[in-house]
Amino acid sequence: MTEQPQQPGPYGPQNGNGYGYPNQPNQPPHGAYGYAQQPGYGQPGYGQPGYGQGGYAPGGYPPPPGTYTGDPNAPYGYDPYGRPYSDKSKVTAGLLQIFLGGLGVGRFYLGHVGIGIAQLFTCGGFGIWSLIDGIMLLTGDNNTDAQGRVLRG
Repeated sequence: MTEQPQQPGPYGPQNGNGYGYPNQPNQPPHGAYGYAQQPGYGQPGYGQPGYGQGGYAPGGYPPPPGTYTGDPNAPYGYDPYGRPYSDKSKVTAGLLQIFLGGLGVGRFYLGHVGIGIAQLFTCGGFGIWSLIDGIMLLTGDNNTDAQGRVLRG
């Protein structure tokens, strides 16, 4: 008996799926590790708003922290914990608080009007409160603006 040469199909030999199982219909390739790919995942347009294919920036890499993403709730992106960044800088807030904290300028800059007025009326706790508050703004990790967004570095 002579065998005829088989013509390869789009996914392997015509009489099998390319894995040695004869008489199986040709099947399209599956996703990673042989599992079927779920619809919508890895498709263009299914990432974060403002990003290109696959949810990443146009270069194919995730955007660096603190860059504008087009999301109005997070004008400068998200921190590694998923919290939105503020448009305010903690360095600016800390330096304003150290040098002009007796007037509450650092807290007014962040939008914390109540604390700013309290510092204004007490001269920043005679300089002690404003100095400690400025150092805490510069070194703290959980400082937020009036909208609750994390301050940028």
